[in-house]
Amino acid sequence: MDPSSVQQPADLDLVRESYDRVADNYVDMVATTGLGDIRAQPWLRAAMDVFADVVGPVGPVLDVGCGPGTVTGYLAERGVDGSGVDLSPRMIEHARRLHPECRFEVASSTDLGLADSSLGGVLGWWSLFNLPRDVLAQVLSSFARALIPGGQLIIGTHVGDGEVARTECYGGIPVTWTTYRWQPEQLTTLVVQAGLRPVAELRLPADGPIGPGVVQVARRES
Repeated sequence: MDPSSVQQPADLDLVRESYDRVADNYVDMVATTGLGDIRAQPWLRAAMDVFADVVGPVGPVLDVGCGPGTVTGYLAERGVDGSGVDLSPRMIEHARRLHPECRFEVASSTDLGLADSSLGGVLGWWSLFNLPRDVLAQVLSSFARALIPGGQLIIGTHVGDGEVARTECYGGIPVTWTTYRWQPEQLTTLVVQAGLRPVAELRLPADGPIGPGVVQVARRES
């Protein structure tokens, strides 16, 4: 396989259609409950603040799986040159409406065509857990190649073992997707294999508002 190419998941279209269906309810949830908004989660906000401080001077930042642009907009408020992409056209419609100051495009994490050494930072903020395990490894490698030396990757995802097939979400909306859960050590291994050096990790408890989770930050050295 060409090292610059990434395998396309078999369920890509089903996942896209599912996120299109839940987009309106998700945006309403963020607005009414704060869930999904890092401003309402002090530790997540702190992690993103440090990330912004480090990568902002290095180069542009891409929020992969940006949803309605909540984090992209937050980074823009901090002066970061950020843009977002999402698989779901409906999510991108919301992102453009809510954050007109930012750039958003419809795209899959598996088909971004990122130029080598072109980005100061990449986010996979609770947006990569639908990728099969072998596909995630390829996506992380593509992110690593796209980072400028000194650039960083920040990932947030669900912690656990195995996979969960979801049939409804965000208020009972029918969906068809698989949530692939990771142990932090497994994710670290993938990040290292992609060619990045881990620099920070934040673990979130099971009784927290979003359940067990992990945030990992890694840096491209050269």
